[in-house]
Order: sequence, then structure tokens, then C-alpha cells
Amino acid sequence: MTTIAPLTRRVARRSKRLQTRAELAYTSADTTKDKTMINVSFPDGSKREYPDGSTPMSIAEAISKSLAKRSVVAKVNGELYDMKRPLDGDVSLELLDINAKESLDLIRHDASHVMAQAVQELFPGTQVTIGPTIEDGFYYDFARKEPFSTDDFAKIEAKMKEIVDRDLPINREVWGKDDAIAHFKGIGEDYKAQIIDDIIPPGEAITLYAHGDQWSDLCRGPHLPSTGKLPKAFKLMKIAGAYWRGDHRNEMLQRMYGTAWASEKDLAAHLMRLEEAEKRDHRKLGRELDLFHMQEEGKGMVFWHPKGLTLWRVVENYVRRRLDEADYIEVRTPQVLDRKFWEQSGHWDKYRDNMFIAETAEDETLSLKPMNCPGHVQIFKQGQKSYRDLPMRMAEFGACHRYEPSGALHGLMRVRAFTQDDAHIFCREDQIESETARFITLAKSIHADFGLETDHINLATRPETRAGSDEFWDKAETQMLSAARAAGVEPIIAEGDGAFYAPKLDFVIKDAIGREWTIGTIQLDYVLPERLDAEYVGEDGGKHRPVMLHRAILGSLERFIGVLIENYSGAFPMWLSPVQVVVASISEGAHAYAEQAAEELRAAGLRVAVDTRGEKINYKIREHSLQKVPVIAVVGAKEAEERKLALRRFGSQANEVVLLDDAKRFLVDEALPPDLKRAKA
Repeated sequence: MTTIAPLTRRVARRSKRLQTRAELAYTSADTTKDKTMINVSFPDGSKREYPDGSTPMSIAEAISKSLAKRSVVAKVNGELYDMKRPLDGDVSLELLDINAKESLDLIRHDASHVMAQAVQELFPGTQVTIGPTIEDGFYYDFARKEPFSTDDFAKIEAKMKEIVDRDLPINREVWGKDDAIAHFKGIGEDYKAQIIDDIIPPGEAITLYAHGDQWSDLCRGPHLPSTGKLPKAFKLMKIAGAYWRGDHRNEMLQRMYGTAWASEKDLAAHLMRLEEAEKRDHRKLGRELDLFHMQEEGKGMVFWHPKGLTLWRVVENYVRRRLDEADYIEVRTPQVLDRKFWEQSGHWDKYRDNMFIAETAEDETLSLKPMNCPGHVQIFKQGQKSYRDLPMRMAEFGACHRYEPSGALHGLMRVRAFTQDDAHIFCREDQIESETARFITLAKSIHADFGLETDHINLATRPETRAGSDEFWDKAETQMLSAARAAGVEPIIAEGDGAFYAPKLDFVIKDAIGREWTIGTIQLDYVLPERLDAEYVGEDGGKHRPVMLHRAILGSLERFIGVLIENYSGAFPMWLSPVQVVVASISEGAHAYAEQAAEELRAAGLRVAVDTRGEKINYKIREHSLQKVPVIAVVGAKEAEERKLALRRFGSQANEVVLLDDAKRFLVDEALPPDLKRAKA
């Protein structure tokens, strides 16, 4: 990317030629009766003929001027397509406006380009590298000796708006590899030249997008028709360091993040969500509520404090009860295994860079396990298995370790040491659908008990790089789709997001502020049983391979607890709260009764703390309210005399005076986990 003032006039002339050529192809077609025609199918089922070389824009103009004005991108044969790019043969065509769901990624892509142009106009000599879209926004990595600062944001945003007001046409250009490398080297964009040289195969065409004759960048597109089509609903957010190509041995670049939306209203709503999310940040609340901490000497690893571990145990014990009820068997596998084991499973080749390796004095090469599945196969292989033994549902709260770059770590959400609520279902092929449907029902129920309703389930289909034939994938995807429907779910198809070896179903929940989280998955696997030689004796007396269903409901407990903290903003429901009741005394004369009341509440099964410090009661109430304790039981001389408690609920100013014996009964009922409450009903 660079300003085109020094960019060769050849680029500007070529851009104009390409645009004019496309326009002439259409206009001349109107006067040439024997011009080749193409068939265009529209979403309403209608079909029309247009001259070969027509563009989505020229077709929109032929239908109506207002449609052409509204349309910002086309969908051609299901793929997003520039409005000014000539069509190639018969196509299906859909014209999208700025408010279409598909347009949002385009808005962010264009915003990144406009930001880069603004930066280069304001700070000459800055080089650009990559600028992708990300969730809720975009970023661009810049190479510049002087550091940027957030103080620069206001003038960069102002320059971006000025570029939008220029309404520069955005034109697609096709270049040869060698010409593109020479061009970018010639204008001092060494990073761009390196990208092309390293990544683009010889002879492959390269596309650039130019903002009129003022600026240009290497890009696959598509883009809006002009900079004037970009809504001014954008905002620069932060600056961070980033190594070139993610390698710490390379130069440190400056990464500038931004967000962009279709309207000012959408931008304001997003900023409000960010403000709320900041208040709910699990790292902040983890410190304030004394749940956990992390430190430099144990990057990506969690120090669980007593309250945090109490929460962990409540979550784990609940899931264990649900798995017992669902006929799972629980196992435990070794933390460290020999390299040969991981070579056999295939993980050494695929995950070696993410494994923690240890070498011993006995010349052993060992690895901490990055996942549990190969160990479960070893347990399955012990002793002969019959078709009557299947399905076998094998669960483990398995502690795993995976190396993640330190820059990718993020509190509990991205760690190096984690525990999965992992399980593998060994089954016959004819049991895949029923077992998958059964799991979907269980996972949705567990998520709901935690207050996390499933928003939708994604069916992740075959990726470009995959094992197995198309026939296998057709069959496997059909099985997963049928299983989802058998559980009353119509999944959303996530094209190309499947695992290397098979499709999967991913559970997406929405939290209290509308954010989506992928929590839980089930994946079909024919490959690992083959690699590790797992087999059972079938009804025909022959040996057969079981199918493995890899499944997790929470994912990792660390990440899931992070989601819970943010979903509830630390104010957990009674059954999850590490401390359910604090008994606080008003005066020294009530200390003994406070201790006695707390002991009786504990004996009834509640998690109780006592506060008999010599502080004023309002100070105590405020302190425990900040700790988001569900119930504060205040006791003074009168309550001690009458064996009563003055209960104050979190978030309420009201006191409810009740007998201690009554409080034991209804507070215990309130604190019951959902599964035990259902069993009691």
C-alpha cells in the first residue's frame, strides 16, 4: 500500500483503462445486435439475458437507478463479487445493500484500507504489511520507526472521513507476479513485495485495488464501489505490537485496531457492549473476587485460590453427576507419555510445535499430553470388546498442556494448562446418529442449567485439506445432520470448518450481553481407531473398527469458568457461588450466635462465612456486597435472643427477618444445583 502521488502513472492509467473497458463492453453491447448474451438468474427465480461482459453494476442500472445506487456488492454464484467486475458466463446474481449481513465484512475490509491510506498520507514513509478483518472489526500492521500513539487516532479518523468524502472509485486491477514485486519494491513497500514473492505461486495472477489514482494495495477483494460508500461508523480502538508473520525473530510492527459498522447506531451499540464487557472482564473480577491469579513465572497457567477452586469443584461435581446419570464411565490417563505413542497416534507430526517435550537421563523423549483421546483408545483396547459392549462412553476430566505463544494467551480463555470435560464414545456405525442426538440433548440441558441457552449449533463441513474421499464426507455430513435433526435441531452449515478427519457439531451460546461463545462440540472420527488398531468383535464374529465420537460439553473448565464469570458479572446464582451466605454480627454480644448460626447453616449443606470483626455493620454489608455474596445474614442481640436472621439479598436494600430453622430449610433449597432440585421434585 502506498499513496499514489509517487505511484507510477502507469497504475493510474491502467486503472482507468480497466474501468473504461468494462463500461465500454456494456455500452457497446447495447448497439451490437449479434453480441453474445449471458443468462442471469435472480433470487426471485426470474431469469434475464444481458450482454457478455456486463457487470453487476450495469445490470443494477438497467433494472433501476435507485437499485444501482443502493447496491454495494454482488453475490455471484454464492460468492461475493465486485459491483464493477465483468461477469463470466451464465450466473446467479444477488445485489446487496450496505445493511446486508454479508456487507459487514466488506465494510470492515474497506475501513482497513481507508485507515491505511489515511496513515500513509499523515505519516509519509510508513510501510503497510497485512490488514485483515477480525471479529467486530479490523487491524493493520504498520512498519514505522516512530511509535504511534492513541493520541494520533483523532487525526487519523478525521483523515479517514475526508477520504470517504472524496468518494474515490475503487477499481480492481490484475497484475503479473514479477510486475507486482517490482512495483512494490520500487515504491519502498518491501513487506508487500516479500508477501508476493513468498506466497504467490509463479504465473498466478495478483489483484490490487486502487482508490482512484491516489492509493493502491495488494488484495483479493471484493470491495465497495467507491470510498464514498463506506459508512463513517468507524472508530480506532487500540495499538499493540506484533511480530512480522508472528515470528519473534522478525521485526516488531505496530498493529492498529479499529471497528466499523453499517450505521452510527450499530457502532454506538457495539461500544456500549464493550463498556459492559470491560466491567465483566473475568481477569478483573477474578482478582476482585479472589478467585484466581496468573503470573509471569507460569505463563498461561492458573493459580486457583480457595474461592475459585470451590467454584471449580461445584462445576466439576455437577457435570460428573450428569455423566453418571447418562451412563458414562470415568477414567484417568497418564500426564506424560513416550514420543513413540504420539507418533503412532499422528499427533507428533501434526501438533509437535504445540507439545511440551521432556528428555530424560535414560534418553527418553516424553511429552505432556496435549489431548486425552489416544489414552482412551488404550483403555478401550484392554481386553476383547464385543458389539454388545457398545456404545462405550468414556469420560475424563483430563489435564492437558499445549504450548501457545505468549502473545496469544488471554486470562482463562486462552491458556497453556487446562482441564477438559472430555469424553469419547466408542460405537458401531449404526449407533452414530442415536449417540450424537443423545449427546446434543445432554449438552443443551447442561448449558441451560448453567444459565447459558444454546443459540444455535453449527455443522462444520469438509475443509479444503482433509482426509477421506468425497463419498466418505457425504456420508459423514449426512449422519451428523440427521442426528441434529433427530434431536430437534436444525444446524447452521459452517462450510469448510470441519476437522481434518471428519465433520463436527459446535454449540454456540449467547451470554447475558449478547456475545456468542462456542461451548461444546462433538466430532466424528474414523481415523484414530484405525491408527491405534482399536477393534471389537461384531455380531458376525469378525473384527471391526469402532467409530469414535470426540465430545466435550464445557470445553476446558478454565475457559468455561471464565465465561461464567463474565456472563454473571461475578454475581453467581446461589448454587454456583463460592460463598453462599455470610453471617455478619452487629455487636460483640452477637458474635457467639453468629458463629452458632453459621455452623448450623454449614451442617445443613451451605457454604458459609462468618464476619465478627469489630467493624460497623454497614461497612460489612458493603464489603460483602462488593464480593457479590448472594445472602448476607445480619445478627444482633435481638436476633440472637429470638434465634432469627435478618437476610439481605444481593442487589436489594430490604431485610427479611426469619427464624434460623426456616432459613436453613429454604436457603438449602435455593442452593440446590439444578439436577438435584429436579431429582427432589
